[in-house]
Amino acid sequence: MTHIDDLFDIGTSTWLDDLSRERITSGNLTQVINEKSIVGVTTNPSIFAAAMSKGNAYDEQITALKEARSAVDDAVYAMSIDDVRDACDAFTGIYESTGGKDGRVSIEVDPRVSADYDATLAQAKELWAKVDRPNVMIKIPATDESLPAITDALAEGISVNVTLIFSVDRYLQVVKAFKEGIAKAAENGHDVSTIHSVASFFVSRMDTEVDKRLEALGTDEALALRGKAGIANARLAYAEFLDAFPGDLPAGANPQRPLWASTGVKNPEYPKAMYVTELAGPETVNTMPEGTIDAFLAEGGLHGDTLTGTADDAREVFSQLEKVGIDIADVVKVLETEGVDKFVASWSELLESMESRLR
Repeated sequence: MTHIDDLFDIGTSTWLDDLSRERITSGNLTQVINEKSIVGVTTNPSIFAAAMSKGNAYDEQITALKEARSAVDDAVYAMSIDDVRDACDAFTGIYESTGGKDGRVSIEVDPRVSADYDATLAQAKELWAKVDRPNVMIKIPATDESLPAITDALAEGISVNVTLIFSVDRYLQVVKAFKEGIAKAAENGHDVSTIHSVASFFVSRMDTEVDKRLEALGTDEALALRGKAGIANARLAYAEFLDAFPGDLPAGANPQRPLWASTGVKNPEYPKAMYVTELAGPETVNTMPEGTIDAFLAEGGLHGDTLTGTADDAREVFSQLEKVGIDIADVVKVLETEGVDKFVASWSELLESMESRLR
């Protein structure tokens, strides 16, 4: 038993926020599953950019793709899809033993099309078909334009990881899109019990942006609020989750679980597992970089369910932030724009690097 097993007993599944060809072929992924109680994996453009820019694990496939004169976008997705498919196979046992709830591996649509409904939906369907594993999840960002694509992907029977959520208001839109999608899936004759979804709420990025503004204010009242916004924001979202589910879902449908993303601590002054111990609760997922996993395994610090019944305290945190002059709506606007832009930048850098290797 590990601290992660204890976390699982509270109701939070731990997914690894990282994947690479080397991690798979070396046996490391199997090792972290067996030794660290990891029950899923998430990926994003930044993760694949880092994986494909290091070592020589992809050299053989790059040579084959070069000989086939593959377009750079096709080549990058071919390598990503192979990694995700192999990771899905590694998690098959967990997927089956949890009834599809865990054992999931996520792959993201091209962030450059996040403002294009048609392109987003088309790529979600393409990735679902090409990975061809029941335990894959297709990540779609929660942008205004992509919300209808989330609904329609679910309606096609696709399991969806909705990513880049920074506000409770946006989360409520995601819940609405999910419920509409599951209802359509049932109408379309899909077995809704096989469709799973998570709503990825980003945590540490909220603190990074709010803390910067608090430090600029510099008052004692402002500085005392550092490191509190991210957790309070997630706890308010969790309260909305409890209100929304199970709710009016078709028979046999699964609730869309909240997923805590961006849980690596950015400020070294904060406890390394802060976004784990303070966001533990039933029906949730926490996707962590391995450094956070290792810190939590070493230090623990769990003190039960830290989500249920915390909404009033979380609202008080936001009331105090407003009083000292923090414009949360503007914070969210900045984070939503930066969230997509950062993934686009990582993807573009990867494409440029891969183009030179292919040509």
